[in-house]
Amino acid sequence: MAYPLIKPAQASEDGPQPTIPRWRGFNLTELAGGARRQRYEEADFALMAEWGFNFARLPCSYWAWSTKEHWMTISEVALQPLDRAITLGRRYGVHVNLCLHRIPGYCVNNGAVEPDRLFDSPPDSMERALTAAAYHWEYLAKRYKDVPSGELSFDLLNEPPFMTDQSQYVTIANRLIDAIRAVDPDRLIFADGADLGQTPVIGLANRGIVQSTRGYLPKTVSHYTATWVPPNEFESSANPTWPLIDAQGFTWDKERLRVELIQKWQPLEKMGVPIHVGEWGCFNKTPHDVCLAWMKDLLELWSEAGWGWSMWNLRGTFGILDSGRPDVNYETFRGHRLDREMLELLRAN
Repeated sequence: MAYPLIKPAQASEDGPQPTIPRWRGFNLTELAGGARRQRYEEADFALMAEWGFNFARLPCSYWAWSTKEHWMTISEVALQPLDRAITLGRRYGVHVNLCLHRIPGYCVNNGAVEPDRLFDSPPDSMERALTAAAYHWEYLAKRYKDVPSGELSFDLLNEPPFMTDQSQYVTIANRLIDAIRAVDPDRLIFADGADLGQTPVIGLANRGIVQSTRGYLPKTVSHYTATWVPPNEFESSANPTWPLIDAQGFTWDKERLRVELIQKWQPLEKMGVPIHVGEWGCFNKTPHDVCLAWMKDLLELWSEAGWGWSMWNLRGTFGILDSGRPDVNYETFRGHRLDREMLELLRAN
């Protein structure tokens, strides 16, 4: 089943603002690390459809089809896993959102290995990276031009860095949008918010795109003991609870989430920009009861707002399958260990 896009009357610089269904689903991470010969599993798409989910975000590293030494060389054969994912999405009525988790010049994880960088670099270095980044999106736009936007969308780059001035990010995003639309003017495009997806970007409000936010606050709950999170990003070093009192004595509860994660984005909504939660979830070291209580509040807020979401991940330490949580009474389900309580919470919202 294809999910059609609706074009409302409110106009942007590039025509009508898009309206999207309330897509809900999961990130599928096979290509996120950039390893070759990975494969998206048909069973993942089948299960999502069976459970009523309709959205698969594919965070990809460009290393899966190119290299940092030869940015402008793309292996067509290495793109076959993406071809397969799009085919599976069509088969099961699951919208595929293709995201460059690592793009030439930037990645939120170990981005310093890139030979030139999109952010915090001299203009000539930024330009080399941006030229390569635009080339990759132009290539992908050509390859998938015949796939309708109701079945496939593009997410420009994953989680831009923290920034005091959004102008450079706006320049980068505009260049990538233009590269895609020069080939495929009608492609549905997502742009992650600034500051790791947490801050709306008003400078892109007139481009007729979706903006992608996150659901990871407070990180003391969502990423408890996660070694890849800098210590200064945790609100507290205490064991997570929900509600949570942080190190400054402030309370995190449902109303605090409403302020931080909903109200912050409402100026964009008033401009007709659709919002989608591209990533959210809870690492498996957080106690299960705390995790579910926090998730319940988030899901209710997004339901009230009419926003869709994409959980990180389906299978793995943030997911509902094979998460490795020590305090869950798992159900054996088709060769997996299923967190049935979490699944039913997601399905109810």
